[in-house]
Amino acid sequence: MQALSAFEHGLYAVDAGYVRPLHAAIHLIVENGRVVIVDTGTAASLVHALEALRVLGLGAGCVDYVVLTHVHLDHAGGAGAMMGAFANARLVVHPRGVAHMVNPSRLIAGVTAVYGAAEVDRLYGRILPIEEQRIIPATDGLTLDLAGRELLCRDTPGHARHHISLVDRQSGGIFTGDIFGLSYRELDTDGRQFIFPTTTPVQFDPEAMHASLELLMGYQPEFVCLTHYSQVGDVAAQAARLHDLVDAHVRIARGVRGSVADRDGRIRAGLAQLLLDEVKRFGCRLPTDEVLEIFATDLTLNSQGLAVWLDSHAAGR
Repeated sequence: MQALSAFEHGLYAVDAGYVRPLHAAIHLIVENGRVVIVDTGTAASLVHALEALRVLGLGAGCVDYVVLTHVHLDHAGGAGAMMGAFANARLVVHPRGVAHMVNPSRLIAGVTAVYGAAEVDRLYGRILPIEEQRIIPATDGLTLDLAGRELLCRDTPGHARHHISLVDRQSGGIFTGDIFGLSYRELDTDGRQFIFPTTTPVQFDPEAMHASLELLMGYQPEFVCLTHYSQVGDVAAQAARLHDLVDAHVRIARGVRGSVADRDGRIRAGLAQLLLDEVKRFGCRLPTDEVLEIFATDLTLNSQGLAVWLDSHAAGR
């Protein structure tokens, strides 16, 4: 099966099988034989979730909730397939995401415009609608009860306006989707974990991202669980570095404001240099070409997100 990682407090991460190994995690919270799944990967990820449940001695009927941190398709593309398999489950998603789960045609059209139909089919498979009566809108402060274990939904925009994080007070952890950035295991160095923001289009908002990070740090989490990829510790130091790196992203975008010639390419080049400087500062010994390969898609998406932000939010600032 795909890699299955076990942590304390009944927490698990299974590789979603998306793009490459250890790129996207599906998280499981298990309490007294009941399960919450956090983020779904794509339609093809269902088999990995089912196998993880089997290994843990659990069945599809044990899943009470499927929680989406947001509706970007690497996090939510498999939601329809999972809800079909987990007949007892309710889907929990930001109120802004409910309509997209009931009718995913706009999501499909948006990503198709970027990648093309063939690539969308290869990456995400068939994206299925979900009956609205099975969906719980995750309003800020909503509490889920998992066999007596309290899970708190918090509205955490900045990466997307339809982004939530899930606070698990029992473990002291928070499931942060993409609001706490990216931390790929290949860059782990001397027991430390590398982190980098994600400013994916089209709703990057640096002020909201800073505020969301501060909100989450108010819970003094012992760890955070990122979709890309799984459990990260030393949270206060990581959050402080993320604040600095978000500001660095903004400076790069503002540095090309008003430029006509290859503005987007200059943003991407600036982000690539920021990444390599950060990797060097961190002490990671991976060759430059391997680092750039690992982050190739992220650099492109981050640069697109910054360009959109520059066009729609930076004028006059």
